[in-house]
Amino acid sequence: MADLHDLPATALLALYRHGDVSPVEATRAVLDHIARWEPHLRATYALDPDGALQQAQASEARWRRGEPRGLLDGVPAMVKENIATRGTPTPLGTAATVLAPAMADAPPAARLREAGAVLLGKTTMPDYGMLSSGLSSFHPLTRNPWDLTKNPGGSSAGAGAGAAAGYGPLHLGTDIGGSVRLPASWCGIFTLKPSLGRIPIQPPYAGRVAGPMTRTVADAALMMRVLSQPDWRDATSLPAQDIDWDALEIDPRGLRLGLQLDAGWGMALDGQVRAVIEDAARRFESAGAIVEPMPAFMTREMADGMDRFWRMRSWLDISALPAERRERVLPYIRDWVASGVELSAAQVFHGHGQMAAMRDAAVAATQPFDFVLSPVAPCVAFAAEWASPLNDPQQPFEHIAFTLPWNMSEQPAASINAGWNDAGLPIGLQIVGRRHDDLGVLRMSRLWERLRGEPRAWPRPPA
Repeated sequence: MADLHDLPATALLALYRHGDVSPVEATRAVLDHIARWEPHLRATYALDPDGALQQAQASEARWRRGEPRGLLDGVPAMVKENIATRGTPTPLGTAATVLAPAMADAPPAARLREAGAVLLGKTTMPDYGMLSSGLSSFHPLTRNPWDLTKNPGGSSAGAGAGAAAGYGPLHLGTDIGGSVRLPASWCGIFTLKPSLGRIPIQPPYAGRVAGPMTRTVADAALMMRVLSQPDWRDATSLPAQDIDWDALEIDPRGLRLGLQLDAGWGMALDGQVRAVIEDAARRFESAGAIVEPMPAFMTREMADGMDRFWRMRSWLDISALPAERRERVLPYIRDWVASGVELSAAQVFHGHGQMAAMRDAAVAATQPFDFVLSPVAPCVAFAAEWASPLNDPQQPFEHIAFTLPWNMSEQPAASINAGWNDAGLPIGLQIVGRRHDDLGVLRMSRLWERLRGEPRAWPRPPA
């Protein structure tokens, strides 16, 4: 049997059910593994070994009585720090935040706790979640376990790094422009950015979702059974649906797949990334799917408009801080938002409208297809110390051209490892479905797991 810290949730639950392993044993194994990795990776915030073992002991007692609390009883899990957990401050990745314990669990954390998951602690993120990086003014620099000189991506930085390193099988992140898919791609794990409203979240915002980050599609589907339960606190959430999240089989024969290799703007696509995605498309084609090129549908105007809107929104937030706290915000982000003061109301209003234009263009572009295949990112993981692949605050979004539109269009999109570059860095395949077809995206991702074959061995902590 594999080491306990490497086992997926589905395997752990089977062992609990048969009495072969206890939640206490699994939790101790994961905590010991984190202790070996964490001096190098720095992916955790508010790690609580004592509290986790207390939760595991309670779970063990329930399993002995034959009364597990829920679908995840005793499974180690971690939550991105911007998802509130009762009693833990939520710094939002920035030293500018005044720390105060959260009064209640946010909806996704509440669902995990209700299902019996053992919450080990939180995972790191950059300032305000505004970077695709492990760089933060509050947290130590988070690194990529495949290569400690590289970035894990973000903003769900610690979740991506932790999932790849074996910090328990279940991780929860958030995504508003690529923040679960980019770290998933660069860390070689699986994630689903669900349809907007599929997982209730607090606070809700245009494009903002929570999503499972795991090593396997089956574990993500298991999390979706729990996370998609309704919560009145998210007024934008979808009505509860009876979705069979375990039904992961799909027949690819005759499916029409769009292959998008040109996002219409942003960084040029790296040649090795292109080759890996084209190979994945050929494998789907060999399985019976019909693969056709999908033209670019986004424009520079859409991207720049979105940039202007977010600069103004972030400038208003940061400029409202007292001067002493404002100076604690990461300099890269301060530089990015500084030009917000120069934007006119007309420019900001136009920028907001471009998010709607992006939505309409994405929905229209996907109509001829059952699913869309694309890269997650145009490049592989970059330097650990950088804030973005270009490390230029005046070009902060050039790497999110493939991920951003699906947040605005509210469509589900997954990232799953598709291969490696010559340096051994992971490359993610993005699988996009039509609006609300989250299960379809999971099914296509499970199919890809079979077409891809056995993954590489997961990274180990330095000796």
